[in-house]
Amino acid sequence: MAVVVLLRGVNVGGHRAFRPSALAEDLRHFDAVSIGAAGTFVIRRPVRLGQLRLEVARRLSFDAEIMICQGSAIVRLMSRDFFAADDLRPDIVRFVSVLSRSPRVAPPLPMDLPLTGPWLVKILARENRFVVGLYRRQMKAIGQLGSLDRVFGMPATTRSWTTMAAIARVLAGSEARNGAAGE
Repeated sequence: MAVVVLLRGVNVGGHRAFRPSALAEDLRHFDAVSIGAAGTFVIRRPVRLGQLRLEVARRLSFDAEIMICQGSAIVRLMSRDFFAADDLRPDIVRFVSVLSRSPRVAPPLPMDLPLTGPWLVKILARENRFVVGLYRRQMKAIGQLGSLDRVFGMPATTRSWTTMAAIARVLAGSEARNGAAGE
C-alpha cells in the first residue's frame, strides 16, 4: 500500500516556506499527491522508506522533520470513531498528531492540556504513533499542541481530522486504482 509523508513545521508564519505542489511534481516518479499546504504527501508507488526520506530531504532548501507512515495505518485509524457528537462545535477542531515513532511509555489518557485550568487541547486516544484529540480555536492552543513533544518524549506533527480524511480518500482511490490494474 501507499505511504504518507508528513513534514513538521513547514509553511508556518513564513518560516521554512516552500511550494508543496512543486515538491509533489519533483516526486512524480513516486506518483506523489500533495494534500494541503502543511507538507503532506501520499506516495502511491512502492518505494524504500530510506530512499524516500533522502529524496524528500534533498529537495527541501531547509532541514525538516520528515515523518513517514504506512497508508494502511491511517486507513485503520480513520475507520474509528473517536469523537462524541457533543464535541463537534465550530470552536473545536478535531486533530491527529503523528509521532516520529511509537512511544515505549505514554501518559494515561484521556488528558487535558494545560493540566490546570480550562482545557485548550484534549487528548482522547493514542494508537501506536497516532495521537487523537480536540483543540480549541485559540492561539494559546498552538502552544499546547507543541507540548505534545514533551508529553510523549518525541517529535510530533499535527494535522486536522479533515486533512487526515482527505489522505484516506486519496489512499482509497489509490487502492481502487491498483486493484483495477491487477484484475
